[in-house]
Amino acid sequence: MSARTARFDRGHTDDLMSFLAASPSPYHAVANAAARLEKAGFRQVLETDAWDGTHGGKYVLRGGAIIAWYVPEGAEPHTPFRIVGAHTDSPNLRVKPLPDTGAYGWRQIAVEVYGGTLLNTWLDRDLGLAGRLTLRDGSHRLVNIDRALLRVPQLAIHLDRSANDGLKLDRQKHLQPIWGLGEVEEGDLIRFLEQESGLAEGDVTGWDLMVHSIEPPSYLGRDRELVAGPRMDNLLSVHAGTAALAAVAESGELPCIPVLAAFDHEENGSQADTGADGPLLGNVLERSVFARGGAYEDRARAFAGTVCLSSDTGHAVHPNYAERHDPTHHPRANGGPILKVNVNQRYATDGSGRAVFAEACERAGVPWQTFVSNNAMPCGTTIGPITAARHGIQTVDIGVAILSMHSARELCGAQDPYLLANALTAFLEA
Repeated sequence: MSARTARFDRGHTDDLMSFLAASPSPYHAVANAAARLEKAGFRQVLETDAWDGTHGGKYVLRGGAIIAWYVPEGAEPHTPFRIVGAHTDSPNLRVKPLPDTGAYGWRQIAVEVYGGTLLNTWLDRDLGLAGRLTLRDGSHRLVNIDRALLRVPQLAIHLDRSANDGLKLDRQKHLQPIWGLGEVEEGDLIRFLEQESGLAEGDVTGWDLMVHSIEPPSYLGRDRELVAGPRMDNLLSVHAGTAALAAVAESGELPCIPVLAAFDHEENGSQADTGADGPLLGNVLERSVFARGGAYEDRARAFAGTVCLSSDTGHAVHPNYAERHDPTHHPRANGGPILKVNVNQRYATDGSGRAVFAEACERAGVPWQTFVSNNAMPCGTTIGPITAARHGIQTVDIGVAILSMHSARELCGAQDPYLLANALTAFLEA
């Protein structure tokens, strides 16, 4: 019997939709997560500064990644951690180093495909441009052109009668968006962004830019029981983890140190200084131990008692393609978070991890489901196995079941984000 029953709060899903709309890039996502944590009393610490062992909420920002943690009063150097892991990046189209291109009187932007995106979902869609500008003095400026600026036009059916028989897109030829008419001018895009950002010409010396759909998230369905929106994979988990960490920080006494670890570059393998396969998380956890007067023995004890929930979206059963799913595992929208299992370690979950997740859901009054891939289909992966192998900590893969994963616009149940946040809160409370 559950200790309590989580009652759906549409306000949480409303807030998720605002978070998605305000976070068109990983850099915006971590800035927005940090702002929410600041309101909960957290403070930023710099990696270049010496850290102290005081209690309270702290966070580190590096590029498109954020690691945040709360040290309760009386925490020992060997106090274990409870970690919610997620990622901030989503598959999309990213601007190349020499962005200005075009032909036949059309001005275009040169883009590169990032991650395993569904290419056709970027066609004939009004697109904005967002990301991070690096200035001459080494500082950064976030930019978000959230209006119809770009478009990747599809070839008319009259010129490709076989398009409905199976559209084939050449990543180099067919995905370069249009943004105007006229002759191509070198440096035009960056000059435009400097003007939009109130910067002087020549201030920008580097950039990390990507396109995004400007269509806002929205409720869908007869009873508004679904949500359609961009970047649910995996800002849905970042938002839930941020809310859960802020909630437990208000509770005071905790037996563990709750942590949110939201990494960048999961969609292309996590091998980056801001990725789960980099040293960022390990460095932060170790420095937290040492700042509280610990030694290597305390670090080893803390890591041995640590558990991580790797939260990432998973696949809801698709009504039009049910044969692609395992015949006995059919996660459904609004059925609660899913436990993701793969015996070949594409997911890190084992039996004891299942028990940890089940206990948290039971205490939160949250229903949960299980996902496993059809044996005839390849299984995706997450930061879970990487986190477990790199740091030697118990890791469990979970998430929310969605449709249209890796589309420019994805779909989930309106209740599931709230249910996930409740489960994560109970887990962090340990």
